[in-house]
Amino acid sequence: MKPKTKKNSQWRDVWRRLRKNRMAMFGLCVLILLVFLAIFADVVAPYGYDDQNYSQMLELPSWQHIMGTDNYGRDIFSRIVYGTRISLLIGFISLAISTVVGSILGACAGYFGGASDTIIMRGSDILMAIPRTVLAIAIATTLGPGLVNAMIAVAIGTIPSFTRVVRASTLTVKDQEYVEAARAIGASNFHIIKKYVFPNVLAPIIVQATLGVGTAILLAASLSFLGIGISPPTPEWGSMLSAARSYMRDYWHMVLFPGLAIMITVLALNLFGDGLRDALDPKLKK
Repeated sequence: MKPKTKKNSQWRDVWRRLRKNRMAMFGLCVLILLVFLAIFADVVAPYGYDDQNYSQMLELPSWQHIMGTDNYGRDIFSRIVYGTRISLLIGFISLAISTVVGSILGACAGYFGGASDTIIMRGSDILMAIPRTVLAIAIATTLGPGLVNAMIAVAIGTIPSFTRVVRASTLTVKDQEYVEAARAIGASNFHIIKKYVFPNVLAPIIVQATLGVGTAILLAASLSFLGIGISPPTPEWGSMLSAARSYMRDYWHMVLFPGLAIMITVLALNLFGDGLRDALDPKLKK
C-alpha cells in the first residue's frame, strides 16, 4: 500500500501546484466549458447545424442570431457549437493515436537500443524533416477528405515528437537500480517496460499530449480550410473560415467567430499545458 499511497501523494502535490497557477486554471475552465458544449451541442445550439433559411442569409449578429448567419442562412453560433464537437474529436483522437504509437516506438527505441533504435529514430528524423503541415496535406490529399482521414493525417505528423520524448525519458529510466533489480530476478522486457518504464515517463507524455491537442486542432482546421479535411456541410471551424473568404470584407462576422473559436481553444490548451508542465516538474519554472 505504501507505493500506491506515495504515488497518490505525488499527484495531489501536482494538483496543488496546478491550482496555484491562475492562467492554467483559467485554461482548464475554458476546456471544461468547451467539452460541455461538445457533449451537449444538441441542447445548447438553438438551430441545427445545417438548418438553412434563405430569407435570413448573411444577417449580422442580432438577438435572433447572436453571431449572425452565413451565406445559406444557417445560424453561425449553432455551427460553432457543433464545430466544437468536431474539432475536439479530431484533436483528442488524433493525439490519442499518436501518443500510443509514439510512446510504444519511443520506449522500444530507448529500451532495446541497437538496430531497433536506429531504424525507429531514422524514420522519425525523416518525418520530422518534412514540415508537419506539408506532411498532413500530402497524407490528406492521398487519403481524400473525411473525418477519419483527417485524424490519420494529423496523427502521423505528431508521432515523431512523442517518439523522441519517450525515448529520451526511457534512456534515463532503463539504467536505474530498480530496473536492474527487475532484470536480475528474471522479469521479462515487456513486464519491465509496462511496470517500470511507462509509469516513470508518464509525466512528459501527458504534457506533450496536452500541448499537442492545440496543434492538432490547428492542423485539422488548416486542412479543412484548404478543402482537403472535413467536407461541408459538416461544421468544422476551418471549413467555416474557408467558406467565409468570399464574404469577409462585407460580412466580418462569418470570419470573426470561427477564428475566435480556434484561437480561444488553442490558447486554453496551451495555458493548461504550460501550467501542467510546471506542476509536474517545478524545476522547469524559473
